[in-house]
Amino acid sequence: MNNHSGSAAGQAADKGGGIPEIPNTNISETELQLKYIEACKDLIREQYPEGLRYFIQNEGCQMNNLQTETVAGMIRDMGCVSADSETDADVVIFNTCTVRENANQKIYGRLGRLKSIKRSRPDLKIVLFGCMMQEEHVVAKIRESYRFVDLVFGTHNMHKFPELFYHSLQSGGQIIDIWTDTDQIIEGLPCDRKYSFKTGVNIMFGCNNFCSYCIVPYVRGREKSRKPQAILQEIEDLASHGVTEVMLLGQNVNSYGKTLDTPVTFASLLREVEKIEGIRRIRFMTSHPKDLSDELIEVMASSSKICHHLHLPMQSGSSRILKKMNRHYDKERYLDLVSKIRTAVPDISLTTDIIVGFPGETEEDFCDTLDVVEKCGFDTAFTFIYSKRTGTPAASMEGQIPEDVVKERFGRLLDLVQKKGRERSGRFTGTVQEILVEEENREKGLLTGRTGYNLLVHFPGDPSLIGSYVKVRMDECKGFYYFGSILEENS
Repeated sequence: MNNHSGSAAGQAADKGGGIPEIPNTNISETELQLKYIEACKDLIREQYPEGLRYFIQNEGCQMNNLQTETVAGMIRDMGCVSADSETDADVVIFNTCTVRENANQKIYGRLGRLKSIKRSRPDLKIVLFGCMMQEEHVVAKIRESYRFVDLVFGTHNMHKFPELFYHSLQSGGQIIDIWTDTDQIIEGLPCDRKYSFKTGVNIMFGCNNFCSYCIVPYVRGREKSRKPQAILQEIEDLASHGVTEVMLLGQNVNSYGKTLDTPVTFASLLREVEKIEGIRRIRFMTSHPKDLSDELIEVMASSSKICHHLHLPMQSGSSRILKKMNRHYDKERYLDLVSKIRTAVPDISLTTDIIVGFPGETEEDFCDTLDVVEKCGFDTAFTFIYSKRTGTPAASMEGQIPEDVVKERFGRLLDLVQKKGRERSGRFTGTVQEILVEEENREKGLLTGRTGYNLLVHFPGDPSLIGSYVKVRMDECKGFYYFGSILEENS
């Protein structure tokens, strides 16, 4: 069941008069939105005879990035062209993130700058969507204080962007259409991918974990998995168009398939993806430690395509804090899991997330975190200062840590993470690695690519190599990236 804050068509009609609807009888949601794309194309030709330019900005995770590419694909198929900046655009679109408070503040800052632009250019359209828009207090603030924003929608009805944008083109007022949840998974929408040779593929949406510090389950909804047939068909289509590397995405890929009518494990899905001709590399994220199975470790160890890189968020090394975080594992279980993974895949590149300053964290708790970093040998760790998110259980917990204590601990953790990361990354010095060349570096004459261990490498080369796999000698480790030299056999 879909719960709406209001009908887009109804709100638009209130502002702009009778707007014709496209009949949706006996057609799928995908077909309906494709019809709205064509209807938008006609309106844009009328309203923007010199063409419509759009600027789209993504904030947040890889899943957000994929949704940004989908919205970009939709507006591109309306006949619009990308602009280099907000000031050059007729439509400015922000995909928002709300994992941390500063992400929200960043969006408000951008809106403040756009307000003056819109004052001189009232025809400028401003569109907000994504996780931040699923918070009621945010929507209330936009409705009251940012009336110049034209269109607002959330994560659950992102697929309706063509329909909503059609009404926005016809309307002189603000349209807000937020769904509180949905059981729909809409397939087959356009996508404007950054790379032609690698991309992410959503295998599931939402989250059932409810970690006490995390807002994600409240804004993305409960967990739902795509059918394996749909995922495999999408990857086959991508491979037929030149994609050689896919990243399977979900808030917790290890719990993939549990909500399907016929349950399927993530490991079994990986086995099927590996069979697809043309796919050379398979990545995935994010893995929750509580659901990482022996079957998955076995598949990783035996696969010739799954990259030997695993992102395994730890969050804290303290069993006491992990229980308060509602993570469903303790320090010993995490260390045992890492040992099991390293035994099966000895050359694994292991990365993690760590939060410093969770409510009630003592010096002893923090030292447990340092101990796990010492023992696990992470290639890198993404370290964060705890950010209070209104609406989560942790926000009202006692024992919020003073800022000076948190910053001091954060500095100590960062020093250790960098030290251990340099040691781990340096193990590749002098070796030859296969690199997928991704782009030209900002320094002229240098290319940038990644190893199967997800390590960045910069090396001299011709741009014609972008999208191809080349052998590169890893000459000099710079901590979390390398400078290398391409082997003559590639030329």
